[in-house]
Amino acid sequence: MFGKQLADVIEWSSFREGDIFWKWNNEEIKKGSRLILRAGQDAVFLQNGKVEGIFQEEGAYDIESDIIPFLSTLKGFRFGFNSGLRVEILFVNTKDITCRWGTKNPVSIPAQGLPGGMPIRAFGNYVIRVSDCMKLIDRIAGVRPSFSVADVSERIGGILDTLLLKRIVSEGKDMFNLQVNAAAIGAGIRDDLNRKLNPLGFTCEDFTCSSFSYPEEIARMQEKAAGQAMVADVDRYTRMAAADGMNQPGNGSNLAGDVLQAAMGMQAAQQILKGSGAGTGTASGTSAASGVHFCPSCGKPVAPGQKFCANCGAKLPESL
Repeated sequence: MFGKQLADVIEWSSFREGDIFWKWNNEEIKKGSRLILRAGQDAVFLQNGKVEGIFQEEGAYDIESDIIPFLSTLKGFRFGFNSGLRVEILFVNTKDITCRWGTKNPVSIPAQGLPGGMPIRAFGNYVIRVSDCMKLIDRIAGVRPSFSVADVSERIGGILDTLLLKRIVSEGKDMFNLQVNAAAIGAGIRDDLNRKLNPLGFTCEDFTCSSFSYPEEIARMQEKAAGQAMVADVDRYTRMAAADGMNQPGNGSNLAGDVLQAAMGMQAAQQILKGSGAGTGTASGTSAASGVHFCPSCGKPVAPGQKFCANCGAKLPESL
């Protein structure tokens, strides 16, 4: 019963997304048979290893009315198709297939000051598809009944570490921040892979480097450097904002005072961390840590040489 069903309907019923091709070659094609072709599939008819025709449009094909006229060179068809005909039919998955990749072992990148290089790992995705059925048949399908993404990934994985090292050295301008050049590194690896895959009938449509992983010691150094840079940038910004506010006499806004207070708070915190025990101000209304003058009445900062407080209008001591 099962054999009769195969003779009546020719289809890739066991198709999975990870399959690249599957060869139907265990039954004769008989009268009344139909070919079922799904979206993203090609059906390649072969006899004695020679390609006789390729069907690419999805749908149902009748053997006598649709396929016999198209495959006019097949020997069995010339005799009126009175007996069964043995042929091979290769079903090919032509969809884009997305695969994950990752370095098998840490890749040592040449880095100044590190004699053995800097070991990193990388991860991402790539997209491949079958672009030439004829090359696929000549190089792979002729001796295999099926082929899957796992088989392609095994081939790619064998050369990926070498290609990654090559492209990081040529495209990675900053070895400690490779993510900045991830797009260029990925594009280079895609081009390198296509030189390997195109002769096999495949094309790599895209190659993405999602992340680079550094040794723990390097990662801690990066976090520390980033934190120090952030503190320096914030301190520089508050000083500039305070100076800008002080250069606007008569401004009733509290923005300049708020910025100054934030700056003083940061400076005081830094002094405490250094163990200097800096004070918050003096009786004359001047901050010992920053040299900033304050109104004795309301406590708001005032510009040097100013006679009246811009906030409360109180007269200021001449010492200010």
